[in-house]
Amino acid sequence: MAFITRKRALLALSCCALSAAPAAAQQGWMTDDRVLRAIWDEGMQRSQLEPLAQALTDSIGPRLTGAPGQQAAHVWAAAQLAGWGAEARNEPYGTWIGWRRGTAHIDLVQPRTRTLEARLLAYSRGTDGPVTGDVVPLPEVADSAAFAAWMGTVRGRFVLLDAAPVTCRPTENWQQWAQPATLQRLAREVAQADSAWARRRARSGMESWELTHALGQAGAAGVLTTEWTGGWGTSYIHMTMTPAVPVLNVGCEDYGLLARLAERGQGPRLRVDASAEYTGEARAMNTVAMVRGRRLPDEYVVLSAHFDSWDGASGATDNASGTVVMMEAMRILRRVYPQPRRTIVVGLWSGEEQGLNGSRAFAEDHPEVLAGLQALLNQDTGTGRIERISLQGFSEAEPFWRRWMGRLPPELTDGVELDAPGMPSAGSSDHSSFVCHGAPAFWLLSKSWDYGTYTWHTDRDTYDKLVFSDLRRNAVMLAMLAYQASEDPRRMPRTMRPDLPAATAPGEPGRWPRCEAASRTIGG
Repeated sequence: MAFITRKRALLALSCCALSAAPAAAQQGWMTDDRVLRAIWDEGMQRSQLEPLAQALTDSIGPRLTGAPGQQAAHVWAAAQLAGWGAEARNEPYGTWIGWRRGTAHIDLVQPRTRTLEARLLAYSRGTDGPVTGDVVPLPEVADSAAFAAWMGTVRGRFVLLDAAPVTCRPTENWQQWAQPATLQRLAREVAQADSAWARRRARSGMESWELTHALGQAGAAGVLTTEWTGGWGTSYIHMTMTPAVPVLNVGCEDYGLLARLAERGQGPRLRVDASAEYTGEARAMNTVAMVRGRRLPDEYVVLSAHFDSWDGASGATDNASGTVVMMEAMRILRRVYPQPRRTIVVGLWSGEEQGLNGSRAFAEDHPEVLAGLQALLNQDTGTGRIERISLQGFSEAEPFWRRWMGRLPPELTDGVELDAPGMPSAGSSDHSSFVCHGAPAFWLLSKSWDYGTYTWHTDRDTYDKLVFSDLRRNAVMLAMLAYQASEDPRRMPRTMRPDLPAATAPGEPGRWPRCEAASRTIGG
């Protein structure tokens, strides 16, 4: 009881400290700019981030490109933005594969019963009802001819495509508790297991996607994969590239269980009932909202975030967090800065996870925005407060950013690194779709919160992982930056740094990233 009481007291103290932070920041902030002060007050005292994020991640859910959730999210976002007085539209740029995830039950039925943590990969076919079959690993064979002969045995079976994990315990946990000799032995075991499985895969004579397709053609009941993040109980959930066979991701612990049972001849048998539906071509689109500039309507400040997600969870930190921050920034600006000098745009891009397709298409379709771009501000690295801003190789952008950042409260700027001039990105996130055209687009990066291990593309990326104190600061920062970019009397220069690293080999001149064309259909 004493522990519980102490814990509650600590939580209460933490809450008091957090609620006092905005007031303390304002007291130490000297500015006579009424709009900046109004942005702070609106964003910190009347934030709408929580209800926006809850509706998007809990009610609508994940936003896989081509899936019903993505279509519903576009309708919802456009309605929200229009309700705040922006000109909002959903702008199609092509089509994608239409696919609807259903329910899934994956059960071990022999040699004992256990419900497994597993699900279909995105765009996989379903099982068309319950299917029961044995679990088998890839064989150890001499060559591709022997492997082809083995393929004749897979009909009605579930095939383990990946190596069995040696451990599902995170590396840092081993480092904390194991003796040095144990760590060395573990490293050897992992390397040996990976090498042995790679040899098995290589003797098939096929790439992974070809092998998956071939197993389907041979009549396998399903293909079992695993993609452990390295964190406790967390898996990456991506997509399959063939409709020939159900492809399931199995969590690290359960995949290891199946692999050990199969390798030791203990007869693992599964019952799988996983539904999915191909729904034909689905429209691929971006949600775009703008407020026309009163003086310079043909110059643009763009608030940028990708809207789509993988569908292993809710797509909360990747990238509902960036989405609602940009929406909230626009809401704040509509309330306190209704007549911007330059046009302010919110761009919520789809198809980012399949290759920046939405933002690339927008850049291709809107040369007027490229020509008139004052600044694009892109955020796509999780729920943490912004800690680094990459100027993407624009060598004369730094004075603008120093001036803008210098007018912000210390609560927002303390600890933020300005990476100037930075290096241009070739495809990491949607700012790259504009940078390659030589248009001034900038990348705002967040504190980690173990993003890469526990939420990025994972089955744990849910509403509860969002850190709203950080998101509130981000939304206020974005609104303040957009306001200053809009009002700045000078155009952002587009001078590119000349000292880019060698493109392919030492001594060769570097070059600015080339633009890649948007894929506007599943095959193009």
